[in-house]
Amino acid sequence: MNESDDVQVIGGGLAGCEAAWQAAERGLRVMLYEMRPLRFSPAHETELLAELVCSNSLRSDSVESAVGLLKEEMRRFDSLIMQAADATSVPAGSALAVDRAKFSNHISEAIAAHPNITVIRQEVIELPPSDIPVILATGPLTSEAMTNALVELTGEKHLAFYDAIAPIVDAESLDRTIIYRKSRWDDDNPGDYLNCPMDENQYKTFIDMLINGDSVPPKEFEKPKYFEGCLPVEVMAERGVDTLRYGPMKPVGLAHPQTGTIAHAVIQLRAENLQKSMYNLVGFQTRLTYPEQKRIFKTIPGLENVEFVRLGSIHRNTFICAPELLDNSLQLKKRPGLFLAGQLSGVEGYVESTAMGLLAGINATRLQQNKAMVIPPQETALGALIHHLTETEPARFQPSNVNFGLFPPLSRIKGKKIKKRDRGRIRSEKALQLLADWQREF
Repeated sequence: MNESDDVQVIGGGLAGCEAAWQAAERGLRVMLYEMRPLRFSPAHETELLAELVCSNSLRSDSVESAVGLLKEEMRRFDSLIMQAADATSVPAGSALAVDRAKFSNHISEAIAAHPNITVIRQEVIELPPSDIPVILATGPLTSEAMTNALVELTGEKHLAFYDAIAPIVDAESLDRTIIYRKSRWDDDNPGDYLNCPMDENQYKTFIDMLINGDSVPPKEFEKPKYFEGCLPVEVMAERGVDTLRYGPMKPVGLAHPQTGTIAHAVIQLRAENLQKSMYNLVGFQTRLTYPEQKRIFKTIPGLENVEFVRLGSIHRNTFICAPELLDNSLQLKKRPGLFLAGQLSGVEGYVESTAMGLLAGINATRLQQNKAMVIPPQETALGALIHHLTETEPARFQPSNVNFGLFPPLSRIKGKKIKKRDRGRIRSEKALQLLADWQREF
């Protein structure tokens, strides 16, 4: 490390490049480390910075969607990644998709040309000293050496290596004439779970669809193992027709509170947030493709018209238990001055990873300048993600895309419930006004 550096960024992906850009634009001298081309991760193919290894889509660009709002908030911070995406976009309807090569070239050239950024092609195998701010943005496939360094600092129990994510649904789209509230064996209160009952024919049809549904094939580096505690629901179905009835779909203790009927099988929904605006399908982590998830899970009684906030997945992804380890400036509580950004911090998706890089770059700059950390309002997309990372119950924490379920509930207008078609617009207007007020503070 050069003594004249002001901040060090490890990882030249989306989050690392955005963090380096934000710090450099604020006058700091940045050393950006990227191990390619000396060493490649299992997913990367080029030496370009910010290489997109999965889809070329950054999802919806409508400001009335949560991810579209997040993009607009980032544009208002002169995000490098958003500049590149807008400059290299390809037709994709209402989504923002990019030409992969042009996108990564745009970012690589901008980083190389910036007078305050020096790119070092070298693998960093241990956490640097803490004499200047360090931003760790090594991504979901963090190297074994750096993973070991994190384990040594945080403890192995605070680091996960696979996402096992069940689908999350919008509470208002559930059919409450079919779904009933009850916790297993608890007859003294309404219960914390919602229950979708199935008769025998419905159950057998559902199992058949799970077994025969199209799944996402695992990448080579994802093949070694599934953990018994987070098996894909379709893998459990393949083990025998009654496997799920003795697992996550067990009906025992869930008699209908009004009729006393015990269903053949029950799918339980558990609240995802305190507002109970979102529910997850308990035990339904899956490798089914997104279209198949929508088709199959909409056959569940009570979910026929459900709206999915997030679909399920299981994939290789190194991430920390953010609520236990991070403060709301993205610094590790155990080591102030070490910021985590990107998917390693516990978010999911290109845009969300970049957003955490943006905030880490801003706060690392402020730390170096002896200024107070800045935390975005929770009503903004940036703030909602930070709140998810730092305020979720640790035992239930999973990486998440940005969605309106992470935001505080909307207040009624003149005592009336806000119509669904107006919610996105109202949230975005409020968020962008709060963002503007917040930006004026610094």
